[in-house]
Amino acid sequence: MDLLELSIELIIGFIGLFIVTRLLGKTQISQITPFDFISSLILGELLGNAIYDDKVSIFSILYALVLWGIMIYAIELWTQKKMGARGLLEGQPVIVIHKGKILYQPLKKSKLDLNQLQGLIRQKGFFSLYDVEYAILETNGTVSVLPKSQNDIVNREDLNLPVKQQSLPITLIIDREIVHDNLIELGKDVKWLKYQLQQQNIGDYSIVLHAEWRIAEERLLVTRHASAIGVK
Repeated sequence: MDLLELSIELIIGFIGLFIVTRLLGKTQISQITPFDFISSLILGELLGNAIYDDKVSIFSILYALVLWGIMIYAIELWTQKKMGARGLLEGQPVIVIHKGKILYQPLKKSKLDLNQLQGLIRQKGFFSLYDVEYAILETNGTVSVLPKSQNDIVNREDLNLPVKQQSLPITLIIDREIVHDNLIELGKDVKWLKYQLQQQNIGDYSIVLHAEWRIAEERLLVTRHASAIGVK
């Protein structure tokens, strides 16, 4: 296989794989279930093996991608319409902590040991299994946690405090580059941004690794690049 033929197959294969992945939806790269993992793995293997096999034509690569994509798409539609098919292909959520009690049998059936469960619980911000009232092992391998009432987070409504309007922070500088689209969305310009930086004794935005504007607080949060603060 010459370099030109390999390049053409790589380009066509990349475009085909990208289109199929987009059509199959975000579950192929996020919140992946065992079935999604298998389908993604085989999809990549089909393309990889086809590209480096001299006997496989470009048509064969596209045919394999399209056929596999159609089968996966059909199965996705089937699981959306048939409840029973979801459990067969995607699995079911499993309760592993019930009313503060660790359920050993569901853990064992899910091939999950206590160390792994502790790690998943810690990722949710709880460092003791005894702080959890309910824990559910989801189909994608993550754990959803309902803490015990004494460990629950107090919110403003609980304290009868006025509710504040929430807003997303807007990134204005990332990796020492100004995000002009976000500035326009905010209704500001570079001159305004430089003024905000000057208020924090920063004369050149190129030393800023990341900066975001908090709308609710009307405040610019800045992280300087390591080289600008002497960190090696």
